[in-house]
Amino acid sequence: MQGRYSEFGLFQQILSLNLVPRKNGNNTGNDTSLSDFSEMWYGVFLWAVVSSLVFHLPAVLLALATLRQHKMARFMPIAILLMAIMGPVCGGVLTSAAIAGVYKAAGKRMMSFEALVFGVGQSFCVLVISFLRVLATL
Repeated sequence: MQGRYSEFGLFQQILSLNLVPRKNGNNTGNDTSLSDFSEMWYGVFLWAVVSSLVFHLPAVLLALATLRQHKMARFMPIAILLMAIMGPVCGGVLTSAAIAGVYKAAGKRMMSFEALVFGVGQSFCVLVISFLRVLATL
């Protein structure tokens, strides 16, 4: 398993969506489908964390640039960065496990692109709910 990943560069590995380490090293060719529960869960969770960071980092940089003179609000970027990490760790773990559990119970294999869609979709749903302020109307 280690020899297979040593020949790929990090950038090429990310672009090929081949981020999930395999339990069994018997994959042939370009088969990037995920069949084990832990592979599916890790794939969806990894993309949820990465997309959450991509969504939150511009907000952190904007807050750093605009709030650096404020007495108390200069610490707001730390809170935003913690939300970018803690959101997927708390909620993303459960939703990723639920998605992987459904796939495993159905006996289906998950393509790496599906893991990307589900992971980014989780972060996108959090972003939409945050901007629409749906929770404030409840």
